Amino acid sequence: MIIESVDLKDYRNYKILNMNFNPQINIIYGDNAQGKTNILEALYVCATSRSHKGSKDREMIRMGSDEAHIKLNVKKNGLPYRIDMHLKKNKSKGIAVNGIPIKRAVELFGILNIVCFSPEDLSIIKNGPAERRRFMDMELSQLDKIYLSNLINYNKVVNQRNKLLKELSFKSSEEKLETLDIWDLQLVKYGTEVMKRRVGFVQELNEIIGGLHEKLSGGTEKLTIEYQPCVEETAFLDTVTKMRERDLRMKSTCFGPHKDDLIFFINGSEVKKYGSQGQQRTAALSLKLAEIELVKKVVKDTPVLLLDDVLSELDSNRQQFLLNSIGQIQTVITCTGLDEFVNSQFAVHKTFQIQNGTVIHENNI
Repeated sequence: MIIESVDLKDYRNYKILNMNFNPQINIIYGDNAQGKTNILEALYVCATSRSHKGSKDREMIRMGSDEAHIKLNVKKNGLPYRIDMHLKKNKSKGIAVNGIPIKRAVELFGILNIVCFSPEDLSIIKNGPAERRRFMDMELSQLDKIYLSNLINYNKVVNQRNKLLKELSFKSSEEKLETLDIWDLQLVKYGTEVMKRRVGFVQELNEIIGGLHEKLSGGTEKLTIEYQPCVEETAFLDTVTKMRERDLRMKSTCFGPHKDDLIFFINGSEVKKYGSQGQQRTAALSLKLAEIELVKKVVKDTPVLLLDDVLSELDSNRQQFLLNSIGQIQTVITCTGLDEFVNSQFAVHKTFQIQNGTVIHENNI
């Protein structure tokens, strides 16, 4: 799959932007704070309906405007798709595919698979579990619509259950406690499905990531991932029932897949606790490369790769390994300059120079 073009209107610092991409390597360069990352964000939003930075819709609308528009032309398996995204300040976004409005974002997933790698991802190993859960959820949501549906339902149940727990903390009643029983069953129903799919996802990653990391580390390290559920699947309902009093005190659901984690091990030692910064970064790079290979395996097509100023954060060996691993994948890279590509004699097919929300120079190579 490839992105053919993107059109932006009143998006972030862009009043109007029209870009046509090469099917291979595209470089967007310029000084910091000129809007390079905003372009990658727009591509990601069209693939997943949300920002890879976690921004709200109103934050992506150009200052002084009430709405923003993104139009993306994609080719998948030889078929053209047009994704239109209409962001509004105080209303839900509007989404259309090939001119036909869709009611649920779940219908968008699977048209365009994107793997995004940013400097923040280099910290995924050493940061908190929320980032690792987000990684699992975003990747699985692109690959598995059933997982996405279960995850959406699970999150709704958690929110409704938390709301009821707060009400019960002020005034308990038999009727509300019976309602809590119903939410408990729903929590376990959807949560169990989420956990099952995460188990399979980690197994699939482990089949790929070991060999990649071995090459990256010169054959000296073995990387494995372990899924660490907050509660065992078979004990989920019992745990929720036993810990109800705690949930009532905390006014929050304390157990479930919204508390899960991933643990990374190098040669049997936990990377977060005992790995060097270099090992943590190499593990994160291996994770992203494994993500690419998993997408290729599942969808029988190549994803689009977004590299958001990540090369400057890697040493020369890791840079070269990443660039050599791209292969035939359409890639959009942001950076401050072209020197590192010239020096490494890396093939670049199109460049865009960005200055203050405008493409001031475009070059096909």
